[in-house]
Amino acid sequence: MPNNRVTLLRESIAKSEGTALLVTHPVNRRYLTGFTGSSGVVLITADHAALITDFRYREQAPQQAQGFQIVEHGQSVHATVAELLRQWGIEALLIEESDVTYATYIAMEKALSPAKLLPSDGIVEKLRMIKDESELAIMQDAANLADRAFDHILGYIKPGVSEKAIALELEVFMRSQGATSSSFDTIVASGERSALPHGVASDRIIGRDEFVKLDYGAYYNGYCSDITRTVVVGKPSDKHREIYDIVKEAQQYALDHLVPGMTGKEGDALTRDIITRYGYGEYFGHGTGHGLGMEIHEAPRLSLTGDIVLVPGMTVTVEPGIYLPGFGGVRIEDDIVITDAGIRILTSSPKQLIVLD
Repeated sequence: MPNNRVTLLRESIAKSEGTALLVTHPVNRRYLTGFTGSSGVVLITADHAALITDFRYREQAPQQAQGFQIVEHGQSVHATVAELLRQWGIEALLIEESDVTYATYIAMEKALSPAKLLPSDGIVEKLRMIKDESELAIMQDAANLADRAFDHILGYIKPGVSEKAIALELEVFMRSQGATSSSFDTIVASGERSALPHGVASDRIIGRDEFVKLDYGAYYNGYCSDITRTVVVGKPSDKHREIYDIVKEAQQYALDHLVPGMTGKEGDALTRDIITRYGYGEYFGHGTGHGLGMEIHEAPRLSLTGDIVLVPGMTVTVEPGIYLPGFGGVRIEDDIVITDAGIRILTSSPKQLIVLD
């Protein structure tokens, strides 16, 4: 059965100065082959597709990387790659420049000579921006899992419980529901710590009359979900309600108006302009969203510098926020898919201000 991802990759290689691509990034390796092992490289030419790995995966690799030639290397993977380049007459080899350290480049340049090494500038990542239906189905499952986790954790958030205890309960629940792990270090930030955009869970004990911000996701079947909800424990003040309502309005406006053909910068402006109009622009210091998929942060980005045009199949987060030092902060985040008509929202947890006693 033809591998459409390899077909598209070959088309990209043909437009470059190289005649083959060496894939070293572990996520890109899995994307192309389905291989989940911890070691190996992929070599793609116009006529060959090889997964080069070691003895440990002698049985696993053929089962997962169907349609690929499985090559077992010895002590040096570079020596095996060099031999294949010689056999296949490859003189110009594209490498993943963002994945190769300078020291590795020097070693590769020596080992793979006389082949010329050329940068590829995210050649696989560009393919990964557009999700196919099988990927979107997995991402929907990951989003559903995160939604179930939010419903579950509401019963655990109360005064006297630590942020770390809440984070642990979230992660245990997601694992119990089938997640491989969390998508990233779970953020639970309460009280004045909720003003920290990336306030990873601490030993702080939840108090009363304060925000609790939850930002987490499920890593499921190789794909990430990413959701943020902010609740109040105790009695919300007028300031709590004010900034919550502004963030909610900004996020909903973006969800209602994001369409294919926009740039990431234009998507970012949908939320930023509203928050700025209310006088809180200086307290919204990050982008409106980021690409999501096999990694928690991918292209494209909804940001002040986002120049990639949004097209159907791209998956991004929409997550505006307001963060007031010494008081607290709010972020509301959903995962969405760009469609022909607009967007489809993957996450569905409630977004009205939830007040917990």
